[in-house]
Amino acid sequence: MEQLGIWTVPLAVAAILLFCLFRRVPVFDAFTGGAKEGLRTAISILPTLVGLMTAVTMLSASGALDLLAQILHPLADALGLPAGVVPLVLMKPVSGSGSNAILAQILQQYGPDSFTGRVASVLAGSTETALYCIAVYYGAVGIKRTRHTLPAALTGDLAACLAAPLAIRLVFHGA
Repeated sequence: MEQLGIWTVPLAVAAILLFCLFRRVPVFDAFTGGAKEGLRTAISILPTLVGLMTAVTMLSASGALDLLAQILHPLADALGLPAGVVPLVLMKPVSGSGSNAILAQILQQYGPDSFTGRVASVLAGSTETALYCIAVYYGAVGIKRTRHTLPAALTGDLAACLAAPLAIRLVFHGA
């Protein structure tokens, strides 16, 4: 089975090349054309990425994230969310790497087998970096109005926030 894993990518590349040769596709020209288009896309979304990275860094470094988490603590209690996961809930829609860092802190502080650690793990796996994805993907194709995308994505994240503690309680019998 290990040998299959080792040979999967080279065989897939070889199959693609053979298919292209069979169809008389100019492989190198197609590759360089795709690379040029990829560079244009990367350059077009760079300002959006820089803006998001700056906002995430400022949010974390200023203490605003912690302050907002304290303000939302009563709401989290009402929803059944442990207070320790509120920073993760706030960061996840904005930054995947920022939320991974917060998840690591939660697991270190509370432990992976604690109720808080388990809820944080479920939230990390069942929520999306909605603002990041909307900014990057819509920015790449020039869409200015997101219409229902953001409310739908945040509603999905809210559903995960409501379901995660319930699922952990059901699976681990109140652990």
